[in-house]
Amino acid sequence: MFKKILIANRGEIALRIQRACREMGIKAVMVYSEADRDAKYVRLADEAVCIGPASSTHSYLNMPAIISAAEVTDAEAIHPGYGFLSENADFAERVERSGFTFIGPTPDSIRTMGDKVSAKQAMIRAGVPCVPGSEGALPDDPVIIKRTAKAVGYPVIIKAAGGGGGRGMRVVHTEAALLHAVQTTKAEAGAAFGNPEVYMEKFLQNPRHIEIQILADQHRNAVYLGERDCSMQRRHQKVIEEAPAPGIPRRLIEKIGERCAAACKKIGYRGAGTFEFLFENGEFYFIEMNTRVQVEHPVTEWITGIDIVRTQIAVAAGEKLPFTQRQIQLRGHAIECRINAEDAYKFTPSPGRITTWHAPGGPGVRVDSHAYANYFVPPNYDSMIGKIIVHGDTREQALARMRTALAETVIEGIKTNVPLHRELMVDASFVAGGTNIHYLEEWLSQRER
Repeated sequence: MFKKILIANRGEIALRIQRACREMGIKAVMVYSEADRDAKYVRLADEAVCIGPASSTHSYLNMPAIISAAEVTDAEAIHPGYGFLSENADFAERVERSGFTFIGPTPDSIRTMGDKVSAKQAMIRAGVPCVPGSEGALPDDPVIIKRTAKAVGYPVIIKAAGGGGGRGMRVVHTEAALLHAVQTTKAEAGAAFGNPEVYMEKFLQNPRHIEIQILADQHRNAVYLGERDCSMQRRHQKVIEEAPAPGIPRRLIEKIGERCAAACKKIGYRGAGTFEFLFENGEFYFIEMNTRVQVEHPVTEWITGIDIVRTQIAVAAGEKLPFTQRQIQLRGHAIECRINAEDAYKFTPSPGRITTWHAPGGPGVRVDSHAYANYFVPPNYDSMIGKIIVHGDTREQALARMRTALAETVIEGIKTNVPLHRELMVDASFVAGGTNIHYLEEWLSQRER
């Protein structure tokens, strides 16, 4: 097992990984920007190294600075968390080439699954169902583009091969708008991701967003840890996640989960990963794989009793998975609300100093956050300041616990989206379960009228 790990991230995930290291008797080295000098996890670290100014380009995305920090502190491995460099194959390669262990998949796996076209092709080969669409990247020939769209059937969606986070996609309803949409998306993709390739898929009208969590080791063992429903989202950004997904038969989950685990064995995947699907009319359609730990991993941890971050570290050190698929049992229901420093309904960021911080507690309540009273939320990064996660024996109990937890939450000095979550927890459609990915945006637009 490693004696010292460098954590190349910030915010709540940095603290989460630090806690896992503590439990395992591993020393944690934190890197931080000047804006995060007073962060809780920096003060709690065994060692901390400033790697640059507030701008993430010059700090958390600065590969030489992070690797230098690992060298000067004698760290053995680097955990990238999520976001920043976590799915950057070049970074993973540089980490390994510099003599450290990258706590994540191999650079080859990240490259394959990071490119949406190659990921889709790999999943088709592995027998994972995909959204009908082009077999690869769209060519320049307008005749072939039109023919492909006609075969798929309108509406279609044009997606950037290197895209992510809801960026680089455009829905097309008619042939007249098709070629312009393809060219525009190509130009945007080239500018945003350095890869102008785009592909086409059937645009599903009212799907749910369901994801399968997997864990795999270096010894060709892979398991799936049930599913999460992440359909409550705005502009493709998740707001609420829960596990299990309400109303989907277990036999369907087991069938798709087994295929995901088999795909991991086939591609030689290691570490934690998530297969993301659209689910409509009883069918799963693969859209992408995230080759890292997810923001919403706590809901899965709670229903399985498995520490995902700890397992990530163990398999990176070469250990075998300590459980088989048969040993994984799902218990109860978990819900997570992302707490953001932003206006609850306009979604404008609200950085600044937190004057009052009172986190909820009680049975079945977990709060993952690096914030505290007098903490200054910097304007330089993502607005998420924490997550409230609850667990109950049933979904009804989990909903009741989340309502209580949100009622207890007091954050003053900045605006947060806690009022939005309080409303959604009593919304009839959400309470019933099974809302689609467009529900929240439609709910918000009706609320404004």
